[in-house]
Amino acid sequence: MKAYMQRMGRSLMLPVAVLPAAAILMGIGYWIDPNVMTGLGDPNFLSVFLVKAGGAIIDNLPVLFAVGLALGMSKDKDGAAALSGLVAFLVVTTLLSTAAVGAMKGIPVEQVDPSFAKIGNAFIGILSGLIAASMYNRFSQVKLPMALSFFSGKRLVPIMTALAMLVASGVLFFLWPIVFSGLVTFGESISKLGAVGAGLYGFFNRLLIPTGLHHALNSVFWFDVAGINDIGNFLSGTGEKGITGMYQAGFFPMMMFGLPAGAYAIYRNARPEKKKATASLMIAAAFASFFTGITEPLEFSFMFVAWPLYVLHAILTGISLFISAFFHWTAGFAFSAGLVDFVLSLRNPIANQPYMLIVQGLVMAVLYFFVFDFAIKKFNLMTPGREEGDGEETPDIDTTGDNKFAVLASKIYQGLGGDANVTSIDNCTTRLRLTVSDTGKVDQAKIKATGVPGVKVIDDTNIQVIVGTEVQFVADEMNKIRNGAAPVTSETLKKPEVKTEAPKATAKETELYAVANGKVIPISEVQDDVFSAKMMGDGFAVIPTDGEVTTPVSGKITSIFPTKHALGIQTDSGIEVLLHMGLDTVELKGAPFTLHVEEGQVLKQGDKIATIDLVALEAAGKKSDLIVVFTNQDVVESYVLTNANQTVSASESIGNVTVK
Repeated sequence: MKAYMQRMGRSLMLPVAVLPAAAILMGIGYWIDPNVMTGLGDPNFLSVFLVKAGGAIIDNLPVLFAVGLALGMSKDKDGAAALSGLVAFLVVTTLLSTAAVGAMKGIPVEQVDPSFAKIGNAFIGILSGLIAASMYNRFSQVKLPMALSFFSGKRLVPIMTALAMLVASGVLFFLWPIVFSGLVTFGESISKLGAVGAGLYGFFNRLLIPTGLHHALNSVFWFDVAGINDIGNFLSGTGEKGITGMYQAGFFPMMMFGLPAGAYAIYRNARPEKKKATASLMIAAAFASFFTGITEPLEFSFMFVAWPLYVLHAILTGISLFISAFFHWTAGFAFSAGLVDFVLSLRNPIANQPYMLIVQGLVMAVLYFFVFDFAIKKFNLMTPGREEGDGEETPDIDTTGDNKFAVLASKIYQGLGGDANVTSIDNCTTRLRLTVSDTGKVDQAKIKATGVPGVKVIDDTNIQVIVGTEVQFVADEMNKIRNGAAPVTSETLKKPEVKTEAPKATAKETELYAVANGKVIPISEVQDDVFSAKMMGDGFAVIPTDGEVTTPVSGKITSIFPTKHALGIQTDSGIEVLLHMGLDTVELKGAPFTLHVEEGQVLKQGDKIATIDLVALEAAGKKSDLIVVFTNQDVVESYVLTNANQTVSASESIGNVTVK
């Protein structure tokens, strides 16, 4: 479930990323002419133009969620999934519109339950996207009989999505009015609790944002459903000073100060290589919240990937509304609780000590920052910029189409359980990182029989297969199989002839050098069982005391990984050496590494290979072990490490390795 929620949150980033610009357009338009939102007087042309431009996006947020989630949650990010998301949303919102419900019940539109007027909300958009993605993942590869073959595969998905939404609409037809009216009743009951009621309203207002049901509560407190009409009374100046506006005032400190401070905490906790991208999103979203009071770009960026943080946000919002109501600090809005409405509300005669909301806002900013910062670190919440899995893929590399990779990929894929079990395929430097429906269905013996160095089960749905430095080619072939582009045939499964090049007729012994100043340890003591179990081969590691990295052997650089954290060296005696800098550093995308070499370069003792920013590595939570592995262990006759568990200097001789 955690992985599903994180995928869902990442998928929402696509539609959320466009919201800040739309929010700012609306805010500027409203700043130019506040009457554009109230319908009073003759609105300014530019104001209408900007508000409508921004509203085209903000007002259709549920549609964007339906399309974005369907695309992001589909197994191969295909456009057919996005189309199905739109189909899903249109089906349910059309079937459950007030006009359609009135026709089905045979009653006038005016008598239709008012809850159906709110059916096109964010919750329905999210539900539509998830159902559409599920239909795509299930039916996009289905082949129908010849007579219906035109509708096979991806053409079948929108049809099945429409059918699924018919069922969902039938359930919502009966369930939606009950839930909506229940919330209205609940709101009316807490409205009698004074400042405590205001706090509870603020808490549930934020908590219900993901479902769209906050509109039910808003109708009780902001409008005239229960006789409160907080917005209407405040704007007209007919309310009670210090009381009217109590269900609005507490949102100003949260939206103008609290959430932007929370955004800063999210940025501070992003991985080093993702800070720039995270900053661009957080700055835009925080400005939208401060200036216009539109918080969706910020809230939807973490409400699913880090839902405990969103609950804390709801609690802090409740506290903010309680404080302002308790001290009778009031202000109001016609649009939302941003700077624009705050400045305009200062003119209202029944606004009570509104400048105290700025003081409260500064306190809320400090509270938001420290609460968000603590929670993100303490519970390792996957807020934007901290996502696990993103960035672990190495860039595409052209393969030669060598049959051995297709054979290996085919056998591993079968051992994993094939299409019925494999859900995603990724890779890092040396291993396949796979998601399956159930790791219990994986035939580990079958995979190990292919000769791969090892198999590592992470949890019920995640498994890794250690392949070696040619893992990218195997991953490419597996993706071809999964996408139907490389069918498995008897010819494919023929054992290929593997030609092993004999070592060059040179000196059989190769001297080994320390790759940095620090402590030398046997590879068996490296805190990664792939290396410590010698699945990739024997070797050693150095725990560095500084970031200067030198060559472990004399030889020629045969490969440099795009993420800069690893490279291959071949000695004159034919030994293939992998230098792997740090543990799980592939996801840093090269950020802490500066290379001083290039492919084809011949190295000798003392030559500098790289400089590592150890501070950035530590900040990213990564270990700095510099690991040296002999990957073609079959040609090694003997290996001696003379300085194990000793502190050495860079380029110091620490042993030797001899070929057969």
